Amino acid sequence: MTYKIVTLGCKVNEYESEVMESLLENHGFIKSDNPDVCVVNTCTVTNTADSKSRKIIRSLRRKFPKAILVVAGCMIQNKKDKLDIDADIIIGNSHKSEIVNYIKEYNDKKINVVEDMDQAIFEDMSLNNFDLTRAYIKIEDGCDNYCSYCIIPYVRGHVRSKAHEKVINEAKALIKSGHKEIVLTGIHTGHYHDGNYSFADLLKDLVKLDGLKRLRISSIEITEINNEVMKVIQNSNVLVNHMHIPLQSGSDEILKQMNRKYDKKYFIDKIQKLKQIKPDMNVTTDVIVGFPGESDEQFEESVQTIKAVGFTKLHVFPYSDREGTKASFMSNKINGIVKKMRVKQLLELSKNLEVNYMNKHLGKEVVFIPEVYEDGYLIGHTSNYLLIKAKGDKNLLTKEVIVKISKVEYPYLISSVKVLN
Repeated sequence: MTYKIVTLGCKVNEYESEVMESLLENHGFIKSDNPDVCVVNTCTVTNTADSKSRKIIRSLRRKFPKAILVVAGCMIQNKKDKLDIDADIIIGNSHKSEIVNYIKEYNDKKINVVEDMDQAIFEDMSLNNFDLTRAYIKIEDGCDNYCSYCIIPYVRGHVRSKAHEKVINEAKALIKSGHKEIVLTGIHTGHYHDGNYSFADLLKDLVKLDGLKRLRISSIEITEINNEVMKVIQNSNVLVNHMHIPLQSGSDEILKQMNRKYDKKYFIDKIQKLKQIKPDMNVTTDVIVGFPGESDEQFEESVQTIKAVGFTKLHVFPYSDREGTKASFMSNKINGIVKKMRVKQLLELSKNLEVNYMNKHLGKEVVFIPEVYEDGYLIGHTSNYLLIKAKGDKNLLTKEVIVKISKVEYPYLISSVKVLN
């Protein structure tokens, strides 16, 4: 049989789609643009995500009417009691790893396996069909923060984690097969724990593994960068000089309304401490604009906080009502035009911050690992996630390469190969 997978949303969704793809391939399914099976892994983080998911589902049903249509993920979990989609197999945020069994069982009778996430256990998944540079390990699922705007705790369930022995063994296997960099991912990655074994304990064990050049955290909350995590950052060159730390708002009042667990002083102080121990640390972030009641003054406060922190890139999202969250019941909703203007302003600021950070590296020699070879150029990232483009030999792919940076051609830093490690 042939298959096609469409994925919306976050890195965890992308990872889980890769797992489903690998399972299908291992059972003889072949990827095709004329599929017998269509899989849509949905997102529900915003109204726009819901709309995109529905649009893709309808489009695939029209285009491939005879195909088995499998719809899975967060939108399904969120809408489980009032689903109005035409699908043959419906899977929530559990049992994605059983997709092959459901397809084999399907016999013109709809299959629905959307379970309540309150009692969900961690669904063990592993993957090794990455390129030979960067590989992902999903170490955690779920979130217990209950930010007032966020639907994710309701559709992903409580925090649950992969056994640390399994994480370490998976990392060893990835390193043995040639991977230079491992990215730890999850819904609330920094909240990982395995009994008394903490996230810091996991980092300490992973950075000791022979052959691992880089360890990257997909995202972490500022409150989870505790003293023990700081020590690992300070003492290890394997943990990379790039962290993605969501701010969401730079206004103390809005942070309080969002039910975030810090104020702007706490955030700024922690980032300053981080940059004291790693001066070249590249910190990127997420920001929500147009939260209910966000005044022009509070938005400007966010702008000033962003500048004070010294972020190098912003991922900007307009606030979107998610039914059932506390924020959805709040008054003083912000006009859509105002939200668009604020998004545009922050995206312009983001590019300026990013280019300024890139300019600081002109003339410097840095190490990068080429991930792609295109038209005679090696393209890849440094530890602090600068995107390097350098003329070079294809044989240098996945190796550590020293280059000298000469020019900014956004989004690339044009460089020349100096020495091989």
